[in-house]
Amino acid sequence: MRPRLAPGGAGGRSRANETNDNYDPVAHPPRDRGAVADRGRPVRSVYNRYNQGSVLSGLTGGEAAALILRRVGIHDVEITHHDDMLGDHYDPLHKRLVLSSANYFGSTPAALGVAAHECGHALQHARPASRCIGASRQWGSPPMQPGGDVDSTAGIATGLIAPIVGATILAVAWGIIMLFNLVTLPVEFDASRRAKAVLARMGLIAPGAEAAAVSKVLNAAAWTYVAAFITSLVYFLWHLLPLLTGRQRD
Repeated sequence: MRPRLAPGGAGGRSRANETNDNYDPVAHPPRDRGAVADRGRPVRSVYNRYNQGSVLSGLTGGEAAALILRRVGIHDVEITHHDDMLGDHYDPLHKRLVLSSANYFGSTPAALGVAAHECGHALQHARPASRCIGASRQWGSPPMQPGGDVDSTAGIATGLIAPIVGATILAVAWGIIMLFNLVTLPVEFDASRRAKAVLARMGLIAPGAEAAAVSKVLNAAAWTYVAAFITSLVYFLWHLLPLLTGRQRD
């Protein structure tokens, strides 16, 4: 049984990033003061730079993914696409590798790099030792984003409960997010390492400029997870320190 290239797309997911500045100062996160930059901007910039032209092999991202999975002996993963830009991910629960339409149909170095990266996650999930961590990919791609979702909800809550309780809730929430992003780091770097190796080994990209372009795209994508971890760590400490010092922020 060969990896299945699905004709249709998969529905994308969206996140609402809203803020609420009308709650207790203890709960004000650094982002509300402009301290947290847009972590997706660097990877989009690198991706756009190398999402041009065509690789010498002429393969699309979807075709490359099918070849890679077949080579490593994975035959039960469906390969499909959706319209969510850079929303590529591997769904271990349904054994579905989802690429953005641009990467599924594109034959650029960026498209093949992203496709191979997600194949790396499918390979991780196929190995028993990686299944526990691999399962987190269902809701961990892109990385858990610090910002509006947690703090907006907690902001409403802190209007109804004591500030110290609100700060405790926020510290616990961001601690969980921080730990999740920390666990995700080695998974992402390993998937990128596998992607570079398999693309070169199978001759799907040419050495030199194509290989360098793929490497830059994958490195940029991996470092967004580092940024997500650092940012969630800042949020965690921001809400934890008042609890340790017993002081509220002005």
